[in-house]
Amino acid sequence: MKARFLVPLALFFVLVGFLGAGLLRDPREIPSPLIEKAAPDFKLPQLILADKTFSPTEMKGQVWLFNVWASWCVACKVEHPVLMDLKRMNLVPIVGLDYKDKRPDALKFLAQGGDPYELSVMDVDGRVGIDWGVYGVPETFVIDQNGIIRYKHIGPITPESLRATILPMINKLKDH
Repeated sequence: MKARFLVPLALFFVLVGFLGAGLLRDPREIPSPLIEKAAPDFKLPQLILADKTFSPTEMKGQVWLFNVWASWCVACKVEHPVLMDLKRMNLVPIVGLDYKDKRPDALKFLAQGGDPYELSVMDVDGRVGIDWGVYGVPETFVIDQNGIIRYKHIGPITPESLRATILPMINKLKDH
Protein backbone atom coordinates (compact mmCIF):
# COMPACT_ATOMS: atom_id res chain seq x y z
CA MET A 1 0.00 0.00 0.00
CA LYS A 2 2.83 2.42 0.88
CA ALA A 3 4.65 1.70 -2.40
CA ARG A 4 1.61 2.86 -4.34
CA PHE A 5 2.04 6.36 -2.83
CA LEU A 6 5.82 6.42 -3.09
CA VAL A 7 5.92 6.26 -6.90
CA PRO A 8 3.76 9.39 -7.45
CA LEU A 9 5.62 11.16 -4.66
CA ALA A 10 8.99 10.31 -6.24
CA LEU A 11 7.74 11.51 -9.66
CA PHE A 12 6.55 14.75 -8.04
CA PHE A 13 10.00 15.41 -6.56
CA VAL A 14 11.70 14.63 -9.88
CA LEU A 15 9.44 17.14 -11.65
CA VAL A 16 10.08 19.75 -8.95
CA GLY A 17 13.82 19.17 -9.41
CA PHE A 18 13.60 19.75 -13.17
CA LEU A 19 11.45 22.84 -12.66
CA GLY A 20 13.88 24.22 -10.08
CA ALA A 21 16.86 23.61 -12.36
CA GLY A 22 15.05 25.36 -15.22
CA LEU A 23 14.28 28.39 -13.09
CA LEU A 24 17.95 28.79 -12.19
CA ARG A 25 19.02 29.04 -15.85
CA ASP A 26 19.57 32.37 -17.58
CA PRO A 27 16.73 32.85 -20.12
CA ARG A 28 19.20 34.49 -22.52
CA GLU A 29 21.08 31.19 -22.65
CA ILE A 30 18.25 29.21 -24.26
CA PRO A 31 19.96 26.84 -26.67
CA SER A 32 18.86 27.18 -30.27
CA PRO A 33 18.58 24.06 -32.42
CA LEU A 34 19.59 26.26 -35.38
CA ILE A 35 23.14 26.91 -34.17
CA GLU A 36 25.63 25.35 -36.62
CA LYS A 37 22.84 24.85 -39.18
CA ALA A 38 21.97 26.68 -42.37
CA ALA A 39 19.91 29.80 -41.85
CA PRO A 40 16.29 29.20 -42.86
CA ASP A 41 15.58 30.71 -46.24
CA PHE A 42 12.73 33.09 -46.98
CA LYS A 43 11.79 35.82 -49.43
CA LEU A 44 10.08 38.85 -47.90
CA PRO A 45 9.33 42.40 -49.01
CA GLN A 46 11.74 45.06 -47.83
CA LEU A 47 10.51 47.65 -45.37
CA ILE A 48 11.73 50.78 -47.15
CA LEU A 49 11.73 49.55 -50.75
CA ALA A 50 8.40 47.69 -50.56
CA ASP A 51 8.53 46.65 -54.21
CA LYS A 52 11.81 44.76 -53.62
CA THR A 53 12.36 41.53 -51.73
CA PHE A 54 15.23 40.02 -49.77
CA SER A 55 16.42 36.49 -49.17
CA PRO A 56 19.29 35.40 -46.86
CA THR A 57 20.96 33.73 -49.84
CA GLU A 58 21.85 37.25 -51.02
CA MET A 59 24.26 37.52 -48.07
CA LYS A 60 26.32 34.43 -48.98
CA GLY A 61 30.03 35.15 -48.89
CA GLN A 62 29.89 37.60 -45.99
CA VAL A 63 29.48 37.54 -42.24
CA TRP A 64 26.30 39.36 -41.21
CA LEU A 65 23.87 39.95 -38.37
CA PHE A 66 20.16 39.23 -38.54
CA ASN A 67 18.33 41.34 -35.96
CA VAL A 68 14.66 40.70 -35.15
CA TRP A 69 12.97 43.91 -33.99
CA ALA A 70 9.66 45.77 -33.87
CA SER A 71 8.54 49.35 -33.30
CA TRP A 72 6.28 48.22 -30.43
CA CYS A 73 9.16 46.49 -28.62
CA VAL A 74 10.45 48.41 -25.58
CA ALA A 75 13.68 46.38 -25.39
CA CYS A 76 14.33 47.15 -29.08
CA LYS A 77 14.37 50.85 -28.20
CA VAL A 78 17.00 50.11 -25.54
CA GLU A 79 19.08 48.09 -28.02
CA HIS A 80 18.79 50.58 -30.89
CA PRO A 81 21.67 52.93 -29.92
CA VAL A 82 24.00 49.91 -29.67
CA LEU A 83 23.02 48.85 -33.19
CA MET A 84 23.62 52.41 -34.40
CA ASP A 85 27.11 52.29 -32.85
CA LEU A 86 27.76 48.95 -34.54
CA LYS A 87 26.68 50.41 -37.89
CA ARG A 88 29.16 53.29 -37.43
CA MET A 89 31.94 50.72 -36.86
CA ASN A 90 31.22 49.39 -40.38
CA LEU A 91 32.34 45.87 -39.42
CA VAL A 92 29.38 43.83 -40.54
CA PRO A 93 26.10 44.37 -42.38
CA ILE A 94 22.98 44.20 -40.24
CA VAL A 95 19.74 42.97 -41.77
CA GLY A 96 16.55 43.60 -39.81
CA LEU A 97 13.44 41.48 -39.55
CA ASP A 98 10.56 43.77 -38.60
CA TYR A 99 8.44 41.30 -36.65
CA LYS A 100 4.63 41.48 -36.51
CA ASP A 101 4.64 45.21 -37.11
CA LYS A 102 2.93 47.80 -39.28
CA ARG A 103 4.98 49.49 -42.01
CA PRO A 104 4.15 53.10 -40.96
CA ASP A 105 5.06 52.36 -37.33
CA ALA A 106 8.34 50.71 -38.35
CA LEU A 107 9.29 53.57 -40.66
CA LYS A 108 8.54 56.10 -37.91
CA PHE A 109 10.69 54.10 -35.44
CA LEU A 110 13.67 54.17 -37.82
CA ALA A 111 13.13 57.84 -38.71
CA GLN A 112 13.25 58.79 -35.03
CA GLY A 113 16.19 56.65 -33.88
CA GLY A 114 18.17 56.22 -37.09
CA ASP A 115 18.40 53.18 -39.33
CA PRO A 116 21.20 50.77 -38.38
CA TYR A 117 20.17 48.24 -41.02
CA GLU A 118 21.53 47.53 -44.45
CA LEU A 119 17.86 46.76 -45.06
CA SER A 120 14.88 45.45 -43.13
CA VAL A 121 12.19 43.05 -44.26
CA MET A 122 8.58 42.80 -43.11
CA ASP A 123 7.44 39.65 -41.27
CA VAL A 124 3.86 40.79 -40.75
CA ASP A 125 2.42 37.40 -39.77
CA GLY A 126 5.49 36.18 -37.85
CA ARG A 127 6.01 33.01 -39.90
CA VAL A 128 9.66 33.71 -40.71
CA GLY A 129 10.27 34.43 -37.03
CA ILE A 130 8.82 31.02 -36.20
CA ASP A 131 11.11 29.35 -38.76
CA TRP A 132 14.07 31.08 -37.12
CA GLY A 133 13.00 29.96 -33.63
CA VAL A 134 12.29 33.47 -32.38
CA TYR A 135 11.02 33.51 -28.79
CA GLY A 136 10.47 37.26 -28.71
CA VAL A 137 12.04 40.50 -29.81
CA PRO A 138 14.78 41.55 -29.95
CA GLU A 139 16.87 38.60 -30.99
CA THR A 140 20.06 38.68 -33.04
CA PHE A 141 21.78 35.97 -35.07
CA VAL A 142 25.40 35.93 -36.26
CA ILE A 143 25.62 34.22 -39.65
CA ASP A 144 28.84 33.20 -41.37
CA GLN A 145 29.93 33.43 -45.02
CA ASN A 146 28.33 30.08 -45.81
CA GLY A 147 24.93 31.01 -44.39
CA ILE A 148 25.41 29.02 -41.18
CA ILE A 149 24.01 30.42 -37.93
CA ARG A 150 26.91 30.60 -35.47
CA TYR A 151 25.33 32.44 -32.54
CA LYS A 152 21.94 33.59 -31.25
CA HIS A 153 21.59 36.45 -28.78
CA ILE A 154 18.23 36.65 -27.00
CA GLY A 155 17.19 40.05 -25.69
CA PRO A 156 18.70 43.45 -26.34
CA ILE A 157 22.35 43.65 -27.32
CA THR A 158 24.19 45.67 -24.69
CA PRO A 159 27.55 47.37 -25.11
CA GLU A 160 28.99 44.60 -22.90
CA SER A 161 27.52 41.71 -24.92
CA LEU A 162 28.63 43.40 -28.11
CA ARG A 163 32.19 43.83 -26.85
CA ALA A 164 32.53 40.48 -25.04
CA THR A 165 30.73 38.07 -27.37
CA ILE A 166 29.41 39.41 -30.67
CA LEU A 167 32.40 41.43 -31.93
CA PRO A 168 34.95 38.68 -31.14
CA MET A 169 32.75 36.17 -32.97
CA ILE A 170 32.41 38.46 -36.00
CA ASN A 171 36.18 39.00 -36.11
CA LYS A 172 36.85 35.26 -35.77
CA LEU A 173 34.43 34.42 -38.57
CA LYS A 174 35.83 37.13 -40.85
CA ASP A 175 39.35 35.74 -40.34
CA HIS A 176 38.36 32.33 -41.67
